[in-house]
Amino acid sequence: MKIWIKYLIGIILGIALAFVLPSGSKNTQDTLDFIVEFVIRFGRYPLIPLLFFSISTACYKLRDEKLMLKTGLWTTSVIILSTALLVVLGLLAALIVKLPRIPMTIESSSEIPGVDILGLIRQLFPYNGVQSLLNDSYLLPCFIFAGLVGSGANDDKHAAAPAIAVFNSIARVAYIVMSFFTEILAIGMIVLSCRWTLGVIALKKTGLYGELFALLLVLLALMAFVVYPFIIRILCGEKHPYRVIYASAAPIMAAFISGESNMTLPLLIRHGNESLGIRHRVNGVSYPLFSIFARGGAALVTSVCFIVILRSYSMLEIKMSTVIWIGFWSFLLSFLLGEHPIGGTFLLLTILCIKHGGGYEAGYLLLREAAPVLGCFAAAFDALTAMTGSYIVAEKTDSIEAQELKKFI
Repeated sequence: MKIWIKYLIGIILGIALAFVLPSGSKNTQDTLDFIVEFVIRFGRYPLIPLLFFSISTACYKLRDEKLMLKTGLWTTSVIILSTALLVVLGLLAALIVKLPRIPMTIESSSEIPGVDILGLIRQLFPYNGVQSLLNDSYLLPCFIFAGLVGSGANDDKHAAAPAIAVFNSIARVAYIVMSFFTEILAIGMIVLSCRWTLGVIALKKTGLYGELFALLLVLLALMAFVVYPFIIRILCGEKHPYRVIYASAAPIMAAFISGESNMTLPLLIRHGNESLGIRHRVNGVSYPLFSIFARGGAALVTSVCFIVILRSYSMLEIKMSTVIWIGFWSFLLSFLLGEHPIGGTFLLLTILCIKHGGGYEAGYLLLREAAPVLGCFAAAFDALTAMTGSYIVAEKTDSIEAQELKKFI
């Protein structure tokens, strides 16, 4: 059975379970929260070993085949351009579609969150290189350490050959273990979708966010079925671009239900390899980089939400200078969310409200109840972007072995 079918069945069962469980029960909620946390831990459990050995061997191959620079340039370009595209799309949609105002709140917050840029830089090179493998949220230190190991081994191929052979073998074993975890995660979808459904039901009772969610759903469908297939058709000459979207089904489901980018990454890696036929030399580095930096989904959702907040506070027309300001900071700050595989969208919205000032400092509180679902939409956009972007990078670096549709996992 295809993975996406297993995940879909799990999601449907979870939705049904949400209507059976006693609503408002604290014991039920506590138990559900515990199981959800366990499922997320389970999904992320095989990630770091897989990344370290896969990235090391992939960087070794890229440097050996003189594809390091080309792959890096294409990956960086696609990440930047896709993020800009999503920001522009979000701003245009929010300006064209007049979403209902959200009632003001008198609640204030004493906590002022932010992104510790210097702290992020310090984490890139800890005092002990092995410590870079201990951070299960911020994957960039692991990526840098593994990349240095793989690239450095290429300087003396004769001496490094035994180590690379061992690394390659361990990477294959780690991949097999990861594949097992992704299969079992279909059961976890039941609990994740149950909690997601309960959250949506609670939000529906407020009657405040339905139009916002509908707009984001339309934008997600637009990107999945129109914009990205068109880009793949133009850039890659792919006659059947919806093959890529089909391969993205399971990762998008997992991202949309969990809102967790790191938990979705193993699914992306596996579908990129087994469904799209992306070779390891690109598959091993592109997906982690997209997961860390390509947070255009968070930028899009933040842009839409900030427009909603501005209109909720004031009936005045939004100036073009304000629109440019929102787009610029949403775009720029989205690249710093790598430390936040979950909750990064609401953090970005909070920073924008505080940074904008002018009485909007607590504007993010208008959407605090909807934050988990908003994060789920952002994660779905990012999963779709990672799959599409990595396919483009692989196509431009001749790193694809075409697979028949019936062999897609």
